[in-house]
Amino acid sequence: MSEPSDVLRGTLDLLILQTLVLEPNHGWAIAQRIQQVSRDHLKVQQGSLYPALHRLEHQGWIRSKWGRSDEKRQAKFYSLTRAGRKQLETETSKWQRLSTGVNLVLANE
Repeated sequence: MSEPSDVLRGTLDLLILQTLVLEPNHGWAIAQRIQQVSRDHLKVQQGSLYPALHRLEHQGWIRSKWGRSDEKRQAKFYSLTRAGRKQLETETSKWQRLSTGVNLVLANE
């Protein structure tokens, strides 16, 4: 298996929002979920994750609340807001357009 790719900054917000659709979670679990769902193709570095979470919270797309992790440790849990759900739709649409365009260019012989 190849080494996981670092997530591009432009896609990180989309991946975090999509991960939080399922349930609120803490940062480390969000990163693990992205890596797991991508079958180890994507790896979110902690140095990128937490600034992104703070940025999304500042935008009003997620909210945070302190709680206990499965390991009984104090952790900040993030959840999607109504504005975040709307932003997820917008970001998903942008990603699909970009992906289509890139695939067309790559397929051009």
